[in-house]
Amino acid sequence: MTQITIPRPDDWHLHLRDGAMLQAVLPETARHFARAIVMPNLVPPVVTGAEAAAYRERILAALPEGMTFEPLMTLYLTEDTDPADVAAAAASGLVRAVKLYPAGATTNSASGVRDFDKVRPVLEKMAEIGLPLCVHGEVVTPEVDIFDREAVFIETVLDPIRRATPGLRVVMEHITTKDGVDYARAQGDDLGATITTHHLIINRNHILVGGIKPHYYCLPVAKRELHRLALREAATSGEARFFLGTDSAPHADHLKEHACGCAGCFTATNTMALLAHVFEEEGKLDTLANFASRNGPAFYRLPVNAETMTLVKSDSPTQWPDKILSGAGPVTVFNPGFPVYWNVKD
Repeated sequence: MTQITIPRPDDWHLHLRDGAMLQAVLPETARHFARAIVMPNLVPPVVTGAEAAAYRERILAALPEGMTFEPLMTLYLTEDTDPADVAAAAASGLVRAVKLYPAGATTNSASGVRDFDKVRPVLEKMAEIGLPLCVHGEVVTPEVDIFDREAVFIETVLDPIRRATPGLRVVMEHITTKDGVDYARAQGDDLGATITTHHLIINRNHILVGGIKPHYYCLPVAKRELHRLALREAATSGEARFFLGTDSAPHADHLKEHACGCAGCFTATNTMALLAHVFEEEGKLDTLANFASRNGPAFYRLPVNAETMTLVKSDSPTQWPDKILSGAGPVTVFNPGFPVYWNVKD
């Protein structure tokens, strides 16, 4: 097969940042994706419905003329979040999810949750109205090894939250382990799981072997090869609970190539070409539309996009820019480390 047409895809986990970085990276997503769940971890974070509305307007103002893109807004869950504000923002159609960051788990997560009892009223309201909770699934306790954070979070935080809040709809974002895959498969249809492009391609060796590779460093960090293979099997399975969330996370190079470098891989530019490559390797091109175009809308109770995208395989490797230039500095585009022959047809 050298050509495949799918409904226009969506990205169910995206970082657009703000200001000069937003201006530079938004076109990279809007070129291919119709909609995206936009992360709220700005500085300061997007906590209220009014702040989400203002951020949405900044995103739309940055959208180049002639491009179509719908930002799906989220609120950053804090211990002071007002359940009534969440409900009003959801009822208006503005907010599609609330994001849970355990405090200190990743970039700009200092305002996240430490005491989960303090957010119980918000979670109960969300369960009542059917608003999904998007979860960064890692514990941050120092005694837990960074490669075990996801598995421990599932056991000690996620499962107790779900048991205590019947009906709460949850997205396990950017799962990185076989533990995450297995847990998702054991649950009902009120739980979904996103998988990133880069976690289908790299394992922890890519970050550490032959010298530290800062542009492969992300959180959750890439794990052992057995986990990468489990993610590939899940993503290509076609199962409704698994869908694309790139977690495309732009950082200027001087903040990545640093003594304390930022976590994140920027994949907005080449995700669809990379996914076609991965799905072809697995012999599952026929399930790409489920993963990238159908399963996410179904979980979020939205229609599948009417527009289509055609991916074409050529005889020569696909070219994309090494970097995206921004007023905040250059941003390195994720390099898979191998030639890719698929590309989105113009």
